[in-house]
Amino acid sequence: MTAEGPRFSDAVLVEYRAILARYPERRAALLPTLWLAQREFGWLSLPVLEYVAELMELPLAWVTATASFYTMYWKQPPGRWHLQVCRNLPCALRGADDVRAALEQRLGICPGEKTADGRFSLEEVECLASCDTAPVLQVNNSEYHENLTVERTLALIERLAST
Repeated sequence: MTAEGPRFSDAVLVEYRAILARYPERRAALLPTLWLAQREFGWLSLPVLEYVAELMELPLAWVTATASFYTMYWKQPPGRWHLQVCRNLPCALRGADDVRAALEQRLGICPGEKTADGRFSLEEVECLASCDTAPVLQVNNSEYHENLTVERTLALIERLAST
């Protein structure tokens, strides 16, 4: 970010232009551009969303609505380990509430919060598209943990806490 607000680095601008070149319409490049912005700035703050809207010549409402719809975009600064617990029906029926409750108790936070040391943040999400392996938890938008139990969840937290 600069004094006048967030701006992509020169290297990221090169990536952005390559993304734009792949799509016939500018707005079709919004999802990968938001991903790029999140990677560059760590999360999608309002100033970052305003920058993306300006850069892409799209309405801020469109950019904000798109970022809000998808769970892969972080709307607040995440912890070192950002935990997303699915709360949709298949996960709920197979124990997601117990997994979430165990995380809340072990970490001392509720969904939408971050631990005081900044190591963990917790979020409930609508779907992680792995219903057949419910309940599911995703770490940092990349690592899925499936068929969870309270015991497996707590073991995961211990492993993450030690790194």
